[in-house]
Amino acid sequence: MKQSLMDRIFIIFIYTLLIIIMLMVLYPLYFVLIASFSSPQLVLNGDVWLWPKELSWRGYEKLFQNKEIMQGYGNTILYTVSGTAINVALTVAAAFPLSRRNLLGRHWISGFMVFTMFFSGGLIPTYLLIKQLGLLNTYWVMVLPGAVSVWNIMLMRTFFQSGLPFELQEAAAIDGCSNLRILWRVVLPLSAPILAVMVLFYSVGHWNAYFNALIYLSDRDKYPLQLILREILVQGETKDMVDVSEGSLSSSVLDVESIKYAIVIVANLPILILYPFLQKYFNKGVMVGALKG
Repeated sequence: MKQSLMDRIFIIFIYTLLIIIMLMVLYPLYFVLIASFSSPQLVLNGDVWLWPKELSWRGYEKLFQNKEIMQGYGNTILYTVSGTAINVALTVAAAFPLSRRNLLGRHWISGFMVFTMFFSGGLIPTYLLIKQLGLLNTYWVMVLPGAVSVWNIMLMRTFFQSGLPFELQEAAAIDGCSNLRILWRVVLPLSAPILAVMVLFYSVGHWNAYFNALIYLSDRDKYPLQLILREILVQGETKDMVDVSEGSLSSSVLDVESIKYAIVIVANLPILILYPFLQKYFNKGVMVGALKG
């Protein structure tokens, strides 16, 4: 179609606005990246804003010399991998029966589950429950309390209902497959997109989680990386990572600044690298159940 002058002006305006918004979102990330390996003195002076200047890796050197950072990294990987495996297994175990037409009371069960999305017991009753279960200050407290998400169950149930023909399950049942075998041999092989979505949703949540650790963990050797990052950025505990005896006080302050930028990059680099390649699966997750026909 031939575009009028006003249509062209409108398109130019939209693209210009989107470019401005994109720069507003991306520039802080870019600045943290170039500031992490630039001279901290130039960063504090405001001389670093477009390109890195006077390359310095001191922040990363100090960072990787800190044992708590490395231990926190290992804990976060452990919580993310084990927690995501438990999350996906329980989500599939709940969503598959709810998607079956022959499950009696499935609408009532779904209703009770959705009810928990709007009402909860609160922080204090939850803490008392965790304490009574003996999960305080254990690795399990980072993966079991949030072992399943009702929203993700509904998302996966919708995919099973609308994305997979029920006739496939009926044909498998006629051939003698049990419900478990139908799930393992028929449903799961055809559900790679929604499984990828669930893995991404849960893994990103575990990687960024810090609140449960803040409430339930007391041993520092169990802290995830994000909780250590919080201490460094919010409470200013980077002073423990530098040695004033190595130089002047001003030099130590500069080291603290470089460490702050380095820890932000190190903590977020895995997700920043992973996300662009898996963006299409996030889009797929958003669109699941959006269209019916």
